[in-house]
Amino acid sequence: MSDLLLLYEHPAWFAPLFGALDRRGIAWSALHADGHFFDPADPVPPAPIVFNRIAMSSFLRQAEHPIFYAQALLAHWAAAGVRVINGADTLAVDASKARQLSLIARLGLAIPATRIVHRAADLPAASEGLRFPIVVKANIGGSGAGIVRYDDRDSLAGAVADATVPDSIDRVLLVQEYVPVRGRAITRIETLGGKFLYALDVDGGGSFDLCPADVCLAAPGKPAIAITETTPAPRLIEAAERIARAAKLDIGGIEVMIDDRDGSPRFYDINALSNFVANPLDVLGWDPHERLVDWLESLIVEAKA
Repeated sequence: MSDLLLLYEHPAWFAPLFGALDRRGIAWSALHADGHFFDPADPVPPAPIVFNRIAMSSFLRQAEHPIFYAQALLAHWAAAGVRVINGADTLAVDASKARQLSLIARLGLAIPATRIVHRAADLPAASEGLRFPIVVKANIGGSGAGIVRYDDRDSLAGAVADATVPDSIDRVLLVQEYVPVRGRAITRIETLGGKFLYALDVDGGGSFDLCPADVCLAAPGKPAIAITETTPAPRLIEAAERIARAAKLDIGGIEVMIDDRDGSPRFYDINALSNFVANPLDVLGWDPHERLVDWLESLIVEAKA
């Protein structure tokens, strides 16, 4: 049995992590979700520590995605005594923008004004009281998928009538005020073990796909985005750490934007699948994978104690 098992779906995203683990000599193994099955009566854990690396965008790559399967699998392993990193509870939050916004608002932090529906027909009524333009979002998205902007109520109503509004694989939709972002860049605050790791300002030039990782940036047709390291205000770092702890987020990114209308920071996304920034040595001057492996090594030591 290896000391660490990585459950993953994307075939290329984790090469930097795999390489960092190999360089440290850690006894690890990787398990691709496809082709896997489990016996709910089997109490034997696969490894002392399991690192969940299932992406919400997996539904874009295959209809038979592992998002909901992984929640059941990770919960089963946790019940068998496994230390699951970004476990079933975290994955359930990652898989629901509605739950993310509720969690953030419960912490007393500002979010974009939002309404949640389960039928597209209810979007126009739900948009009453919201300032246009608005966006309709799939509850489960990834890399900007399932987000469409509507500049007025008539265009939204027309899209509903034409059945061209976004859909979500769980049939939950958000209608949300489009926030004009001050300086155009959103800030992505990465956390590890519930603590601040680094932050990026990401300017997508109006695109909703703001994934800053290597494979995302190399994707065909991917709009150019500008990425710079930043140091957020202490109150934003503290807020992101509170969100991470409330979401049981062992590692991941918290996204916030400054509303140009009133200067309010509005938190809007919790992302449990962080691939880290492309070209980290150029952008940050250091490689966050090394910090991640430091942390994983400490968990392995604890598990063996």
